[in-house]
Amino acid sequence: MGKVASSGVRLPELLGTLSLAVDLGLGQPMGHVARSCVIARRLADRMGAPDRDREALYYVTLLGWLGCIADSHQSAAWFGNDIDYRAGVYDRDLAPLPFLGYLLSRAGAGASVPRRAGRVAALVATGARSAQETLHAHCQVTTAVAQRLGIDDEACRLLDQIFARWDGKGLPKGLAGEDIGLPVRLWHVADVAEVHHRRSGVATAVEVVRSRRGTQFDPAVVDDLCRDPTPLFDGLDTEGRWQDLTEVEPGLCLPLSEADLDAALDAVGDWVDLKSPVFGGHSRGVAELCAAAAERAGMPLDDIRLVRRAGLVHDLGRVGVPNSIWDKTTPLDESELERVRLHSYYTERMLSRPARLAQIGAVAALAHERLDGSGYHRGLRADAMPMTARILAVADTYHAKQEPRPHRPALSAAQAAAHVTRQARDGRLDPAAVDAVLAAAGQRQTLAAPRPAGLTPREVEVLALLANGLTNRQVARRLGITPKTVGNHVERIYTKAGVSTRAAATLFAIEHGLLPHRASHD
Repeated sequence: MGKVASSGVRLPELLGTLSLAVDLGLGQPMGHVARSCVIARRLADRMGAPDRDREALYYVTLLGWLGCIADSHQSAAWFGNDIDYRAGVYDRDLAPLPFLGYLLSRAGAGASVPRRAGRVAALVATGARSAQETLHAHCQVTTAVAQRLGIDDEACRLLDQIFARWDGKGLPKGLAGEDIGLPVRLWHVADVAEVHHRRSGVATAVEVVRSRRGTQFDPAVVDDLCRDPTPLFDGLDTEGRWQDLTEVEPGLCLPLSEADLDAALDAVGDWVDLKSPVFGGHSRGVAELCAAAAERAGMPLDDIRLVRRAGLVHDLGRVGVPNSIWDKTTPLDESELERVRLHSYYTERMLSRPARLAQIGAVAALAHERLDGSGYHRGLRADAMPMTARILAVADTYHAKQEPRPHRPALSAAQAAAHVTRQARDGRLDPAAVDAVLAAAGQRQTLAAPRPAGLTPREVEVLALLANGLTNRQVARRLGITPKTVGNHVERIYTKAGVSTRAAATLFAIEHGLLPHRASHD
């Protein structure tokens, strides 16, 4: 058997990336879940937790709130801003009656007085049954995604207990005390303690967890935290915490294979699309269209794989924008548009490490940029957009236009094709990328002129950068490839163009209109 190709990404690193998305969905700063994980692990050390529980604790802490995205649409319909609604949960010991009180206080937030009154009446009449249903959905989604990520059965079993309470008044009904897994009991305390420590310090964190001793929280875990709390919170904001988070037991640190990473990113893309019913299947559809378009354009296999992966995660940052915006049926105001523009920034931040995920994130974050600088979140222009990003921008636009949105109906395939064609003629989308995407989607190619001398899209990129004075090493950094790969491209370019020097290659590029923009040096 041949050697299995390693992706260079470890499962803890991917889970760490997902945890940053979960942070935003909870209404917490990025790093909340990671800091909670560190606190929980320190508590586990102090209590002498068995190794098996420590391993499960890692997964429970990082994935416990993963299902929060599942109720975003419904929570926004009932309680307004779904992210603010979740953030408020940390201030309450949510036993059944206090939980109902919290729901009633949030019902219809941001809506008219009659609509708010209707929401309150509906909650009272049903005993908040719809809210309990969302908790079940949360657990099911969390477990399903964990299974797809390859998390073991024991950790998945514990993820069904995330809404359990020490006093038995949570879900599943009747589950109480030490029948709740120790990793879950540790996480419950660490999750709440982190929020209140970050806001107000050690004393407040101790006060809050002590106030829930024997109700929401295991008394033994609370007592261990309160006995000597300061060491549990030391250094939580240092950059080293990320490294500590990913340097866990050796068995968890093996790199994923390329196939395993593809499967994991499939799961992440499907998870992201749960943010709203109108997004269902969007990320996977864009990814497949990107891959097919890149193949038609003659791009290298590495680029085909890269753009497909970027397509799967290009909307990861959507989790950080409330559904009161995504599901709005009327035009967005300027502040709401600004929140929307932030989602590609969030995507870039979440995928900023390790290096292999950052390579994917660098393309994914460009999905909403445009060649003329009119896109977001950076307002980049053509010379900063590799062909992978240009294909992603077209595929995302074309696919999204055929999906219904709360403020507009879906367009037909022909109408979507006409839209991206106009965008290319107006200088916003790349004509060659439009042709590749439309061809992959079964539409007619109409825009791009044939590339001279049979150059591939990647070779055109390399030639344009060389002609603008970049060295092979600078080209490699710009395109995220190795200098050796650049050298191979240069050799093929020279052969196809019938030249042997950079100057002659530059003249060839000028003659064939391959230098529409000047490139800045690194």
